[in-house]
Amino acid sequence: MKFNTDDMEWPTFLDEYEKLVFRMTIPRVMIDNTSCSNATLVKIDSARKHGILLEAVQVLTDLNLSIKKAYVSCDGRWFMDVFHVTDLDGNKLTDKRFISYIEQSLGTIHYASSKSYNGLTALELTGTDRIGLLSEVFAVLSDLHCNVVEAKMWTHNGRIASLIYIKESQSGYPIEDSQKIDRIEARLKSVLKGDNDVRSAKTSVSLAVTHTERRLHQMMFADRDYERKPVIRTSNDTPIVSVLNCLEKGYSVVNIQCKDRTKLLFDVVCTLTDMQYVVFHATINSAGDRAYLEFFIRHTDGIPISSDAEKQRVILCLQSAIERRASEGVRLELSTGDKQGLLADVTRTFRENGLNVTRAEISTTGDSALNIFYITDVRGNPVDSNIIESVRGEIGWSNLKVKELPLINHQTVDRDGSVLLSLGNIFRRNLYSLGLIKSFS
Repeated sequence: MKFNTDDMEWPTFLDEYEKLVFRMTIPRVMIDNTSCSNATLVKIDSARKHGILLEAVQVLTDLNLSIKKAYVSCDGRWFMDVFHVTDLDGNKLTDKRFISYIEQSLGTIHYASSKSYNGLTALELTGTDRIGLLSEVFAVLSDLHCNVVEAKMWTHNGRIASLIYIKESQSGYPIEDSQKIDRIEARLKSVLKGDNDVRSAKTSVSLAVTHTERRLHQMMFADRDYERKPVIRTSNDTPIVSVLNCLEKGYSVVNIQCKDRTKLLFDVVCTLTDMQYVVFHATINSAGDRAYLEFFIRHTDGIPISSDAEKQRVILCLQSAIERRASEGVRLELSTGDKQGLLADVTRTFRENGLNVTRAEISTTGDSALNIFYITDVRGNPVDSNIIESVRGEIGWSNLKVKELPLINHQTVDRDGSVLLSLGNIFRRNLYSLGLIKSFS
């Protein structure tokens, strides 16, 4: 692919020398739909820099693409990456406008920015997880007349991390009043502390523009969730991670075997990058529902992993990164009109029925809300179907739907057995948001 840098709109902060360097080092991107029968190949040649692999994987995962295989190799100061991708239904990519958008996005990753949250105030929360905590958080925000526009919440090993984007419910403007921000932080910290988390509960207003899911990984890493033991039942399918040193080549070799899922590669590469490791070579493969990943890494100072303590830390951190998003439980999707106090009401209903929220994704578009919750009972076990039906009755049968956990290359099925193309709808919604199709219905 030849990317036309003469016609592109340059960022205002670049001088002429930086533009020249950009033209010399711009990634070369090629989309190949002929070499593989069941996947689209995305090939990237790029000048090497720390984090470039993460940026490429981030672009692909943010476009809701599933990476089935990948090959990464570094030759001196140049990276060569090949990704086998499909949509979330397992189909090759055929829409020419979408393919063009992928090429453009990958071709400018050196200067790419995260999703814009201009006009919103970002809250970061970490603390000890407990039943009903999310309900208390949303109740505080509703009481303080804060409208939640978007949010993501993860739990792992008894800890919780959440990034919540809010605005004034009446004016719709970002919250800039320092006194109100102080009140929000103080009340949320009080909620997070509960009776026994005085030291580790944290709240802050985030001003930095950071990829939301990368930031969640950073928050849980800083909270040292990887050192803690799970307090409720989790999956028996613990990721298998090993670290060996290849002394002849001066690399540490990381091998991972685990259940395959979407965004797996992003979670692993994100963690290695933020732990200041550089991936020089990698092979990623999947077979059935299993994923096999191998990375040849060095620390940013050029030295491989040098001690058993460091090896163990890498193993624990990678296992935690994989487990954070692999939430156990039933997936509930709430699709309804947005209104003040909606999240407080819904999560209070969960709490009153003894349901534990292990992960949540909140989003609003205009006056519509699409909220996804993963729930278990108080012990981390599957929820009784009668309780779920009772909750649906309270919240609204047509608004709250039961979905199975997302499966690689499978469609989801609702409780009546009818096929729901929910993953395909996510992909079409993505095309719609990019202006590449007129409707996602």
